[in-house]
Amino acid sequence: MPASPISIPLRWLAHGRGLPLPAQQTAGAAGLDLAAAIAPDSVTEIAPGDYAMIPTGLAIALPQGYEAQVRPRSGLAAKYGVTVLNAPGTVDADYRGEIMVMLINHGKATFAVRRGERIAQMVVAPVSAVQLHEMETLDETERGEAGHGSTGR
Repeated sequence: MPASPISIPLRWLAHGRGLPLPAQQTAGAAGLDLAAAIAPDSVTEIAPGDYAMIPTGLAIALPQGYEAQVRPRSGLAAKYGVTVLNAPGTVDADYRGEIMVMLINHGKATFAVRRGERIAQMVVAPVSAVQLHEMETLDETERGEAGHGSTGR
């Protein structure tokens, strides 16, 4: 049974007005698609190996205890080699500024971003309140201190 929807206030900035409201595209989708809020008659080109901050034209007010993760869209990665550079980017519950998407082009050709293009997805998730406490030793486990690659390929 799906969880009850979380109500999140959203404010459109002037350059984002007219874009579609971020939405989950299917009933089983985890992420809400974010669209590029660049000027209507312009194109932002991202050369291979380069990155760019793409505005979404929106700000949100997450409830305390939640974050929004800005993640890549798999289609852009598979077709063009374009992904979110700091994936997942985190939008904290106390942030009220514009959500920006840092896209990087790992592909072989220049990637053109146009207004309204779905450039990333946003997943809203609960966060844990964490308080660390110092100890001289930690409990032993079978894995111990074995790090990267220690559990197989």
